[in-house]
Amino acid sequence: SSHQDKKRVRSQSGLLSCLLPPSVEHVSRTEGERRASDVPLEFHVPSLFKRPSSRASHSVSVRRPFPLSHGTTTLGFIFQGGVIAAADTRASAGGLVACPAVHKITPIHSHLVVTSSGSGADCMLWERILTREIRLYQLRHKRRLSIRGTAKLLSLMLHPFKGTDVCVALTLCGWDKLIYVCSDGARLQGDIFSVGSGSPYAYGVLDRSLSWSLNKEEAILLAREAVFRATHRDAYSGNNVDLFHVTAEGWRQRQREDLKEEYYRDMEKRGLYNKTLFLAI
Repeated sequence: SSHQDKKRVRSQSGLLSCLLPPSVEHVSRTEGERRASDVPLEFHVPSLFKRPSSRASHSVSVRRPFPLSHGTTTLGFIFQGGVIAAADTRASAGGLVACPAVHKITPIHSHLVVTSSGSGADCMLWERILTREIRLYQLRHKRRLSIRGTAKLLSLMLHPFKGTDVCVALTLCGWDKLIYVCSDGARLQGDIFSVGSGSPYAYGVLDRSLSWSLNKEEAILLAREAVFRATHRDAYSGNNVDLFHVTAEGWRQRQREDLKEEYYRDMEKRGLYNKTLFLAI
């Protein structure tokens, strides 16, 4: 009956209101920009992302006793078989290898992964925030936010922190799009991105061999080689390589590989190194 339908709608709206943040800033499109399906394209940007006032006591920055340099190698590119995302696994703090086995590629949902570069704590926090907001959008509108919409939402949330110590650089890798978003709110779309201290070396490999006509195996080999070459020359990158392949059916993760073994295979292939002789010595 109509009375039961109204009661069901009220209960569903009450459930969604419990999932929303306590205070949100409602940003919506004009009526002329709404889709014909009458599904509103709305972003709920939490108000906690507003930049704090300079007069507030908690906004006073604390100077670090010594600078910490961060380094990484992440990359993503588009080819005829989808999108490849790859990254090393070393977390560095200056000259210290803080962790040799971190995850720099994070799945957001079944058709989107992000590669992260910058401060490890900041990247993990914003990846969690982005995952939550995408899920809330799906609950409100019964459909998933597009890759471009996701990048725009992330850019809107990060822009208030421009000029602060927040250091986040995320590359959104969908099955047909590649968008780079950094902590000053910049949003760039392209066919190839490499971010981090090892990116110049990775670009050298990618620019030489990347083409749209690559098949799946060729694209995977190219991404592995680009990360390997970068970690071989960049002191802040290394240890292992993680690789994701994103297609229209979703993402698939390749088993993590040790870059040291890749180095041995490369040297033996060139005939410049004998691993057995080295171990015997």
